Amino acid sequence: MAAVYTVRSLLRDAERMLGPDARLDAEVLLQAVLEKDRAWIYAHLEADVDASHASDFTRLVAARGTGYPVAYLTGRREFWSLPLAVSRDTLIPRPETELLVESALRLMDRRTGIRILDLGTGSGAIAIALAHECPEAHVVAVDISRAALEVAAANATGLGIGNVQFRHSDWFASLGNERFDVIVSTPPYVDSTDPLLTGSEIRFEPRLALDGGPGGLAAIGSIVAGAPRHAAPGAVLIIEHGAAQGADVRRLLENARFADVGTARDVAGHERVTFGRWT
Repeated sequence: MAAVYTVRSLLRDAERMLGPDARLDAEVLLQAVLEKDRAWIYAHLEADVDASHASDFTRLVAARGTGYPVAYLTGRREFWSLPLAVSRDTLIPRPETELLVESALRLMDRRTGIRILDLGTGSGAIAIALAHECPEAHVVAVDISRAALEVAAANATGLGIGNVQFRHSDWFASLGNERFDVIVSTPPYVDSTDPLLTGSEIRFEPRLALDGGPGGLAAIGSIVAGAPRHAAPGAVLIIEHGAAQGADVRRLLENARFADVGTARDVAGHERVTFGRWT
């Protein structure tokens, strides 16, 4: 007799495999397999699930059990209330990175024609969020990974965002003498010796987008050093960084002669985004 699967039984089996704290992960994976939303899952716990879908779900749960990120298993992640595709070529957008978007919107001049630069765009999350909020702005998003740029461009197209231009560049290298009113970045900022790079869930994400060298400040230092050449008068530079790096980033900005340097804290109270204005 063929096995009978229901929404409830599959979720129960997943909890047994992953632990009770992983219930939300299991629900997200089942939503992806069944192409249903969470409300449907809760309203149809006794609904039958065919063997093919049950097999797909079990495979995803097993992968999740190895630490593989849910976002890579589903290929989706929401950021700034926008659904984005992600892949192993891109970082998974974090909720705390929304603070960078909030900071940019607070600090920028919203005039028509403002030019925004997103360095290391990855999935395009930051660039697309800012372009969505500022439809009159011109956004340039760069990344050293062509594969990441393909994902980002597809995200913009899928969301109908037409005011972002994606370019292949190693930070500022391909930007010539262009200048911008807002420069934002979530660069690699994890110390290269940090065991998180090999012993946590982020080991599945592209190391190039995570490893900030000894002390985690190599990429941030390069961005701060290169920004003055590409900053229009009054431009703001905004960088996301590690929770313990705020003082170091403020010092880098001040030494590079940025004014009005400050830091915003995330919901956990950690220093997370530091900014300065070019004068």
